[in-house]
Amino acid sequence: MQTLTVDLGERSYPIYIGSGLLARAELFTRHLAGRQVAIVSNETVAPLYLEAVRQSLGGRDIASVVLPDGESFKNWETLQLIFDGLLQARHDRKTTIIALGGGVVGDMAGFAAACYQRGVDFIQVPTTLLSQVDSSVGGKTGINHPLGKNMIGAFYQPKAVVIDTAVLGTLPARELSAGLAEVIKYGLICDAEFLAWLEVHVESLRALQPEALMEAIERSCAAKARVVGADERESGLRAILNLGHTFGHAIETHMGYGEWLHGEAVAAGTVMALEMSARLGWISEADRDRGIRLLRRAGLPVVPPQEMRPEDFLEHMAVDKKVLDGRLRLVLLRRLGEAVITDDFPREILDATLRADYRALVDRLEN
Repeated sequence: MQTLTVDLGERSYPIYIGSGLLARAELFTRHLAGRQVAIVSNETVAPLYLEAVRQSLGGRDIASVVLPDGESFKNWETLQLIFDGLLQARHDRKTTIIALGGGVVGDMAGFAAACYQRGVDFIQVPTTLLSQVDSSVGGKTGINHPLGKNMIGAFYQPKAVVIDTAVLGTLPARELSAGLAEVIKYGLICDAEFLAWLEVHVESLRALQPEALMEAIERSCAAKARVVGADERESGLRAILNLGHTFGHAIETHMGYGEWLHGEAVAAGTVMALEMSARLGWISEADRDRGIRLLRRAGLPVVPPQEMRPEDFLEHMAVDKKVLDGRLRLVLLRRLGEAVITDDFPREILDATLRADYRALVDRLEN
């Protein structure tokens, strides 16, 4: 097991990474303030792992809330199911919520923890690669709104993150690839050496090779922990973690939550960010193509939805959280391994990026 720390002073917390950690009772019990625990999961994950977590919690007063599975349920109505479960079980301010599932479960359980009786403890137990390397770390919690993804929520840090790599054995291949989009992101934005490592090991990751998975998860979490420790509430630096997300969130919102997995939309959005960075002259076309090829090898879509028009993107991007004073800010690449957030770009470059023929670009790479 490896242990990393998200350094936030009095609110610092550990990230435990290893195989078989669901059975390590001490990783949970050391972070419980009282006897009450509420395990929040979904109908896909709960049959697989809820009982294992329950066994690790010993004789505590345990309630469980099983949510419907999918991004389309990340809303107020589903959030109320968590509050219903807590209140019906008469959980008090010393309860601890355990989020057992992927990013949707983690975001909603964390938001519920931030709100219930004005704040109770919670522990993240992510069960998808995407949630293990991204959404479980950093304290972003929330739900979607029909007009924009993740527009309602709170910054609320967990007491611990328990990452059991063994649970990835039950993860569908499509979900695994979606997680690789966020792993690749870290190489692109802040670690060129990791990017090169991924180019060598991406097939091993897709094959769930244990040593490669451990390395990728640890390096991804370490990168995120450094950024979050420097900028917890996304006032500046932390926004670089959103490479591809402004374009990607537009895809998710327009196509309908759940039609494209988050990682799939981020992958297509990252291709658009690579294209725009190349059009600005910040990276070469060869570097752009290098990023696209790696995303393709990870099994990810690299062409945005053909039915989305430039005006569709602009409409949804106007509701992005990075918009300040009416100005759209984007995360782009100065070079591979160095990201920047900027609103200083010619409008015609953005328009050209939105109108680019990505299918033709990818076809050229394949020939």
